[in-house]
Amino acid sequence: MAKTISGFSKLSKRQKIEWLAANFFQNPVAAEAELVAWHRRDEAQQRIIDGFTENAVSNFTLPFSVAPNFLINGRAYAVPMVIEESSVVAAASSAAKFWLDRGGFHAEVCGVVKLGQVHFRWAGRPDRLRALFPALKTHLVASSNDLTAKMRQRGGGLLDIELLDFTHIEPEYYQFRASFNTCDSMGANFINSVLERFGEQMEFFMETAEGIADHERDVEVLMCILSNYNPNCLVRAWVECSENELEDLARDAGLPGHAAVDRFCTAVRIAAIDPYRATTHNKGIFNGIDAVILATGNDFRAVEACGHTYACRSGQYRSLSRAWVENGLFRFELELPLPIGTVGGLTALHPLAKQALDMLGNPSAQDLMMIVAAVGLAQNFAAVRSLVTTGIQQGHMRMHLVNILNHLGATEDETTAAQAHFCRQTVSFSGVRTFLENARSGSGVT
Repeated sequence: MAKTISGFSKLSKRQKIEWLAANFFQNPVAAEAELVAWHRRDEAQQRIIDGFTENAVSNFTLPFSVAPNFLINGRAYAVPMVIEESSVVAAASSAAKFWLDRGGFHAEVCGVVKLGQVHFRWAGRPDRLRALFPALKTHLVASSNDLTAKMRQRGGGLLDIELLDFTHIEPEYYQFRASFNTCDSMGANFINSVLERFGEQMEFFMETAEGIADHERDVEVLMCILSNYNPNCLVRAWVECSENELEDLARDAGLPGHAAVDRFCTAVRIAAIDPYRATTHNKGIFNGIDAVILATGNDFRAVEACGHTYACRSGQYRSLSRAWVENGLFRFELELPLPIGTVGGLTALHPLAKQALDMLGNPSAQDLMMIVAAVGLAQNFAAVRSLVTTGIQQGHMRMHLVNILNHLGATEDETTAAQAHFCRQTVSFSGVRTFLENARSGSGVT
């Protein structure tokens, strides 16, 4: 049977599954049954989920977890997290509990501006385009009023348009950089619609405006698209307490509090110095951020792209967090852009995304920015604390033990025995396998 196909998207879901099973699986019957088994029983909800993407044939399930005890700006939260890495939710929960009695997490939104771009070529002189720009800008704003009306009613809309000249780098290349406030929506479709209107109206303006020479009327619009780099859609989260309140920071490692704090701050500074360390350091931050972004139906890819670009804003990739002690006060803070929303898109369609937002008190976009940043900071705190004290593997592999046992087909009794045994032993895949082999070859699990 042919392994290529024309018109795959036009097949019914059952036909897609049958074709895939017959062509790409060693056991077509089992594969078909498995793909079908993960469908929701509620057909209406399944139709909604299928509509999220193209060529859907099944559902891919991830755990919907909760990290309790987050105190953020004086309010208690149980935070929803969707992630497959077993230690992430445990680490966030541990950090939340650690800071619960130390004032909790603090956060503030520093800006909500999102950006879009119209890229175009124009063969005239740069000074001539700059002279035309005030009238052109007025025309663009007026021509988009119908698209921005509802957003302006909510307190947002188009904020400004800048003309940027890149002809010293790329011949005849210019850009409009437009700034927006999209209120509680992520705003991608809104921004792109306005930008495409700009592109159309710029060509119209050049064709019809009076006082423009014929050679100045030719403009080539290359692209109209939002930017995922939004450095002014910024949030800051922090924790702070007296250094004396951190005496138990490294109790398990046998370190005095001041030594553990010094190690902690040094580790964070290293992530500001060394891009190799910074990459892993920031990945840990996004372990927490992505989990909440997914749970609330936001775009984790856009958030990651924006955050990593922000980490390079000095010209070198650096840590997104900072830690220091001043006059006996320890402060650990995270600053990054978070262009997210709480209305529209999956936030309104995905049944569990709606539940996640309900669990958080149906926050505004700015409230959600602060919650997400606090979770990212908590994740970073837990990871760095482990690294500079007990080591990362002790806690991580203990959380991973259940996955190893499931992989090796452990029974309930074997799982109970293994968990008791590995409370005192280093967890490794080979160690767990040897434990099960010894237990199964003996008189029973002990």
